Amino acid sequence: MSVIEMNGIQRHYILGEVTVKALNGVDLKIDEKEFVAIMGASGSGKSTLMNIIGCLDAQTAGTYMLDGIDTSTIGADGLAEIRNAKIGFVFQGFNLLARTTALENVELPLLYIRGGAEQKRTTAREARDSAMRALDRVGLTDRMHHLPTQLSGGQQQRVAIARALVNEPALILADEPTGNLDSAMSLEIMALFQELNDQGITVVMVTHEPDIAAFARRKVTVRDGLILADAPIAERHDAGEALEKWNAMHSRFMAAGEAVR
Repeated sequence: MSVIEMNGIQRHYILGEVTVKALNGVDLKIDEKEFVAIMGASGSGKSTLMNIIGCLDAQTAGTYMLDGIDTSTIGADGLAEIRNAKIGFVFQGFNLLARTTALENVELPLLYIRGGAEQKRTTAREARDSAMRALDRVGLTDRMHHLPTQLSGGQQQRVAIARALVNEPALILADEPTGNLDSAMSLEIMALFQELNDQGITVVMVTHEPDIAAFARRKVTVRDGLILADAPIAERHDAGEALEKWNAMHSRFMAAGEAVR
């Protein structure tokens, strides 16, 4: 089943007397359990495409089916409901509330109505249990009562991923998820994404880094508002193996430094 199905997607902006064609006829299909990297230079239309996939913006023309729902025919309120029920977001800047614990940050999406007004709100006990399960999935059960300032960058991003997972969305949409992380933390996060994808979670990741895109299963390249290329990644990199090699190299480097002293 397709999680994302776009046909003839256009997004035009009016700037004074000029019409800017950010997207000019995009066709894109992403099935369940895929891990797709979307790449493109600044001004390519990559960010606009991400915003439409995430129901943060609406297309000028074309149809977009998200997990079987036609987003083309609903207004802003409908997009907000679908966004909360169907998509888990992971951002470059983590977007965690500074004065609330990891557990409370993960609970946040469950304060909103799931799947539309006809469904009841999640109870406080249900929200707490769901948040604890999500933190367990990303390996942070022992840090659930810590504030973001008490966590490393990689741990903060894990909290953000747990928050994205807590609603059991159809899609995880990650926007430059390693942009604020060092090499080791980036590999940790990519290993987690690969693990979640292997468990059956659909992941769409926007990145400008080819080495990060290589951890996905498929790469879509956007240029001039169109999809320039769309193909499986022939030699998918294993982030867990890459992290082991990095840690081994780092240990040898530190040992050599101690020997010199």
